[in-house]
Amino acid sequence: MTEPEASIVIAAYNAADTIARAVRSALAQAGVRVEVIVVDDGSADATRAAVEALGEPAVRLVALDRNKGPGGARNTGFAAARGRWIAVLDADDTMRPDRLRRMIDAAERQDAVAAVDNLDVLHGEGRSEAMFPPGLLAAMPRLTLPAFIDSNRVFRGTHNFGYMKPVFRRAFLAENGLAYDEDLRIGEDYLLLAAVLAAGGGCAVVPEAGYLYHVRETSISRVLHLHHVEAMLAGDRRFLARFPLEGEAARAQRRRTRNLREAHAFLSLVRHIKNRSPGAALKVALGDPVALRHLSMPIAARWRRLTAPPAPRTAAASGQPLKNKG
Repeated sequence: MTEPEASIVIAAYNAADTIARAVRSALAQAGVRVEVIVVDDGSADATRAAVEALGEPAVRLVALDRNKGPGGARNTGFAAARGRWIAVLDADDTMRPDRLRRMIDAAERQDAVAAVDNLDVLHGEGRSEAMFPPGLLAAMPRLTLPAFIDSNRVFRGTHNFGYMKPVFRRAFLAENGLAYDEDLRIGEDYLLLAAVLAAGGGCAVVPEAGYLYHVRETSISRVLHLHHVEAMLAGDRRFLARFPLEGEAARAQRRRTRNLREAHAFLSLVRHIKNRSPGAALKVALGDPVALRHLSMPIAARWRRLTAPPAPRTAAASGQPLKNKG
């Protein structure tokens, strides 16, 4: 049996509505012999049945008996992969047919062990846009560790390269014992590519957009919670324990750590405001004044209501229904 050139791993959780579209786009890769590995991450819907109904011999379904999260599911798929290259595709996204050939060629030209490309963001109403300006990526033929770390900061208007979906040389991952951090539900993609770069692997950059990022309101990556930031800080500590950084990479990491701590303070502040705990909120604000600059108008308005003097008794206070209660 001929070995595939690339393995495309799709971690799927309750993705019955989109998995067939994702798999078909993976199978449609031109000029690349592929296998598609779908890891059903303990879905409660018809995800498995949707994959089986495709009847595609190049598709392998691995069914987990419990939910392991995106990192754990992808690690399962990586362990089953046979291709020289491994690509990741989310179960609700798609790829253009020329994507993998272009990325693999770019990596091989540069003797790199990974490659990243641009993404087209597809919104529900049909609007689309490139995630990164093509000129920005064209000016950086290789992705460096300092640039990658520096881009991965939350609550910033700058471009976050952590959204990129790399193609990896499978042998490099195996030789260096690199895998997804299974404790992370947000940010696991970032840490794996950071580890590849920290281990000395080169990463080619393809300016063209080959990955189609479908925006869905239910996507886990669209909402950041306090426990996510805590897990990201812990993940960074594990990363740094293995890869002590120096020079510009270390300085970039310090900026990222400071940013995550500010984000933690901000989310703590928001939680206290929502819980109507002005004393606790004030303590957080005094401990990290930078958190205040992230306050949006709705949260600021909530803070003003919370700290205002008691208002006269209203219909709401008397138990009568309010119109447009906010």
